[in-house]
Amino acid sequence: MDAESEPEKVPGTDPTTSTGPTASNDPAAGTDPAPGTDPAPGTDPAAGTVPAPGTDPAPLPPEPLAEDRPRRPRRLLRRTLTALSLTLLLLVLALLTAEGALRVDYSGDPAPGTRTRDRDALWLGHAWVDGRKTQADVEALARRLRGTGVRDLYVHSGPLEDDGTLPDTEYPDARRLIGALHKELPGVRVQAWLGDVLASEGPEGMRLERPATRSAILASTRRVLAAGFQGVHFDLEPLHSGDRDYLGLLDDLRALTRARHALLSVAAHQIDPLPGFHSFWGATTGHPKWWSQAYFGQVARRVDQIAVMSYDTMQPLPSLYGGYVAQQTSLALEVTPKSTHLLMGLPFYHENRFGHRARAETVPAAVRGVRLGLSRTDARRARFGVALYVDFAATEADWRAYREGWVG
Repeated sequence: MDAESEPEKVPGTDPTTSTGPTASNDPAAGTDPAPGTDPAPGTDPAAGTVPAPGTDPAPLPPEPLAEDRPRRPRRLLRRTLTALSLTLLLLVLALLTAEGALRVDYSGDPAPGTRTRDRDALWLGHAWVDGRKTQADVEALARRLRGTGVRDLYVHSGPLEDDGTLPDTEYPDARRLIGALHKELPGVRVQAWLGDVLASEGPEGMRLERPATRSAILASTRRVLAAGFQGVHFDLEPLHSGDRDYLGLLDDLRALTRARHALLSVAAHQIDPLPGFHSFWGATTGHPKWWSQAYFGQVARRVDQIAVMSYDTMQPLPSLYGGYVAQQTSLALEVTPKSTHLLMGLPFYHENRFGHRARAETVPAAVRGVRLGLSRTDARRARFGVALYVDFAATEADWRAYREGWVG
């Protein structure tokens, strides 16, 4: 708040300066007239000073009107509030328009044949490689998966250390598990799921810009492939759109996995629902979240499989979530080469937190959205499937919805 300015001092009115008959020895002050006589021409008894002959007294600056002072701040405040209100109104209208479009995307009927291609995947928790799961668990999992389209298993075998290294102690039971799974499910492929938090939004985490870190990731990949895994699946987050160090890492990983006849797969961020939306969201929240469609395509061209994490979408209703998944499916299909296996994630978990509402992000809504997006964009796409996240949080209802809606 601005402090009020002191009133200006008018010469001759300062109470600390005497103006009486004996107040001043200044010759310019003059002398008082004799009693009973008029003051000499040009003198001001109130001021006690005599201006120079032939000159007018110096004009006093006008006092600012009291009502003028607060007008500028109030006017500025009104303009600011008006601008904010208009901006908020435009954002609300844009949001309502976008949500309306998602509801339209959820309408219609999926095309015939838009069901499993027997190329689906399942994310499995760390308990499968650290010794907690037994042969009985493997047999139960095999019974669950028989007759479905699941062909790839991403088994959590990390996380990677921030410097890219991976201790062998993270996956001590891997070789036994892989042998048991191949015996029970001969056609399944078992991949090591590796990930870490990137230092892209804070001081802690993995730094892909460091050559030593990327070299260590390559060495860790060699070790898990030597343990018997048939591929490696990377989930590095938060990964910002346009990250060139990540693309360089994928180029090196692709050369390594191809030389060993293994698969390279990645978990991918969602694609901008509106052009450039990741830039806007990043500027306003510090967390871009989405990738541009062009960057998604750059990643997809460097891997064998790319699985979209099409959950945690901030959608409040199943119809809007399903429309969002349909949109994401179409956007991903448009830029993923036919030689790359594209998978859309299904939410086999039920948390309620910012970005995810369990009542909205359901398996039936996701499956319907996937089928609608596939129908509109590339209904006969062969290298396509869904990825189920995650085994330890899935319910019977999730598995039933997957079988009925997608497997058929």
